[in-house]
Amino acid sequence: MKISGQNKLAGEILAIKKGEIECQITLKSGENMIVSVITRDSAEEMGLKVGDHVVALIKSTEVMIMK
Repeated sequence: MKISGQNKLAGEILAIKKGEIECQITLKSGENMIVSVITRDSAEEMGLKVGDHVVALIKSTEVMIMK
């Protein structure tokens, strides 16, 4: 599969927290930790499980930090 997204981080799933509708996926990529929220249906369709090697595609035009 090809995709135009340039912001990709490959890593391993460390944790999956399932809710009624969404799943929180925690991914470790090198020294970076990424937390993503996807639909539960998508997680189940992909058969995601802890230890899987996946790629996080970041689709955002901005990242804001507030203190």
